[in-house]
Amino acid sequence: MIVVETERLTLRRFAPADHDPLTRVFGDADVMRFGDGPQTPEWVGGWLRRTLESYEQRGYGPWAVVEKSGGAVIGYCGLFFFPHVNGRPEVEIGYRLARAWWGRGYATEAVLAARDYAFDTLGLSRLIALIDPANAASIRVARKAGMHYETDVMMPGYTYPDHLYSIQSLRVS
Repeated sequence: MIVVETERLTLRRFAPADHDPLTRVFGDADVMRFGDGPQTPEWVGGWLRRTLESYEQRGYGPWAVVEKSGGAVIGYCGLFFFPHVNGRPEVEIGYRLARAWWGRGYATEAVLAARDYAFDTLGLSRLIALIDPANAASIRVARKAGMHYETDVMMPGYTYPDHLYSIQSLRVS
């Protein structure tokens, strides 16, 4: 199911058949440098199951980022629900792209489309991004999406805080 399209990308719901392209993304040490490190195919299977459950429970989740001209799944971009971030429930916009697709503006294009879908279609009023302070590329993408640094947040299991960037919807009900 297609969620949103841009000039060069389609964001769609994941399907079980997306396991292999996701394994290439999550298994790459460079892609996972600012995460928990490279992941196994079994871990990816669990991530994919939780993603499919999120669609049923919340109506959103991370979506497959598909490059239109070749049809390749190049990563994910979408929405993640966190019940407790600095004392409040939050929806994060997050993404990862396969290394071969970095530096082409795809991340910004996907994040802008996901942001607009969250505000205009889902009616969300606020989005956050949790970003490792050393991840300059993700900070640039967040700023291009209109997000601003708000505070630091220490997530469970982390040894140092992430930066929390946020944006409020300008939509008037």
